[in-house]
Amino acid sequence: MFAPIQGFLLPFRALLTLFRPGIRPFVLVPLLLNILTFGLLAWIAVSYFDQFMTEYLPADTWWSFLRPVLWVVFALGYALAMFYGFTILANLIASPFNGILAAKAEERLIGQAPAGANLSLAASIIPAITGELGKILYFLKWAIPILILFVISSFIPGLNVLVTALWVGFGFWFLTYEYADYPMGNYDIRPSQQLALLRRRRFKSLGFGAGVSTLMLIMGFVAMPAAVVGATLFWVEDLKTRHQPPASK
Repeated sequence: MFAPIQGFLLPFRALLTLFRPGIRPFVLVPLLLNILTFGLLAWIAVSYFDQFMTEYLPADTWWSFLRPVLWVVFALGYALAMFYGFTILANLIASPFNGILAAKAEERLIGQAPAGANLSLAASIIPAITGELGKILYFLKWAIPILILFVISSFIPGLNVLVTALWVGFGFWFLTYEYADYPMGNYDIRPSQQLALLRRRRFKSLGFGAGVSTLMLIMGFVAMPAAVVGATLFWVEDLKTRHQPPASK
């Protein structure tokens, strides 16, 4: 019952850790990249918002009396789409720093860094970007069918609300997978194993994604490092105890 709330609060708890000694240097560079990327995508989002709402939520329909409620739903879906695009691009750019940040955060939390963590920025660039590209493919595998359904549902009042809710839920799930990869990746846990672990804590995972989304809406610039540290909290306090490493031969 409380798992979604616990997950939701994780990125907010992480805010207390971001600028502590030993963590601060690994936050500042991603934070600057975050600001630049967020500013660009925010400008694009604002520029096309009215066009999007006019296209998919016209005022001259028989169900226009529902428009105020649907406006909120569609606006949320649009905002989350922009933020997920921002998340993918920003994390692709900052991915080498995020893995190191997760390792340093874990060291700060439990006094020991992951044994397999690569703390060399130069050496972590290619593996980090490769991992991000894999997450982009995962995102597209699910996002494209949902977006197709979204376009189809724009002609079917009522169904469009359900598809929007599906899109929002998938967005929460993807954000959790996006950021949980950093602490789990430091233990060389494969993507399929990561997803299996997150499914075992499905409601807490969705709550975490909702918390990250909320943080993006109100504190966009610091959302990415807070989400990395929040995912590390999730790993240390919960997922790590559920992970069964392969038995050594």
